[in-house]
Amino acid sequence: MKTRCGTVAIAGRPNVGKSTLLNRVIGQKLSITAHKPQTTRHSILGIHTEEQNQIVYVDTPGIHVNGKSALNQVLNRTASSSLYDVDVILFLVQAMVWSDDDQRAWELVCRAQVPFYIVINKVDKVTKKAQLLPFLAKLPSHENVQDVLIISAKKGSGVDALTDKIKKHLPHAPWMFDADDLTDRSSKFLAAEAVREPLTRLLTDELPYSLTVEIEQFSEEPGLYRIGAVIWVEKQSQKGIVIGKGGSRLKEVGTRARESLQKLFDVKVHLELWVRVKEGWADDERALRSLGFDQE
Repeated sequence: MKTRCGTVAIAGRPNVGKSTLLNRVIGQKLSITAHKPQTTRHSILGIHTEEQNQIVYVDTPGIHVNGKSALNQVLNRTASSSLYDVDVILFLVQAMVWSDDDQRAWELVCRAQVPFYIVINKVDKVTKKAQLLPFLAKLPSHENVQDVLIISAKKGSGVDALTDKIKKHLPHAPWMFDADDLTDRSSKFLAAEAVREPLTRLLTDELPYSLTVEIEQFSEEPGLYRIGAVIWVEKQSQKGIVIGKGGSRLKEVGTRARESLQKLFDVKVHLELWVRVKEGWADDERALRSLGFDQE
């Protein structure tokens, strides 16, 4: 069998549905999702193998203009570097929205000199479809734009047509991964993300950007994973917010994360959570490196 294999970067500003699209095309929840910018903090590979084709998707952090912390700069560097050495880019835009962050992302995608598709996402949120026409007419143009596609990553509409377009860009090459691989990320990384997702969702208005998760314990027994995770915050006052009254919020995070982990790993999970303070970690390059950032 003559195989084809290629890499596809999914790029765009924060909160346009990049992770939702990755999860949709892979058919498995790899990237965490939340209605908050900077939910994705690392480049995550998602691998989809079908017949002779293997597509390696790269989900990237959202490209943004504002934010001067070390973490913001790391996220932008990670996203920008992921646009090079790929076969095609999916530039995601939310239907009816074009912001300064979209413009910045557009400039970086154009600079990469890689064929790309403009993918208009969240079309399910547009009640009057006729409004799309003037929006589409105002989109910028570039010689590397292959087409403009309209999808709903959440509902799945238009995603099969998008996948068919991608296959045209796959070079004849050996597969990079085994046929049943879904990602190159470790189980520990996926576990940390599974804990961070309910934190991001439950702390929407408080401190989703001031915390991160590190796995301290990960052991596998027959039919059981034992996982111990540290939730790092920047200030002592934030520790109480994460724990909640009488430990209620931390308990809710643990329940949601454990359910997600059991679904992901298909085994029973014993999960322990601790909340600790590492002052100013989001603006400390050394602390970021120790927590696994900027190493892709």
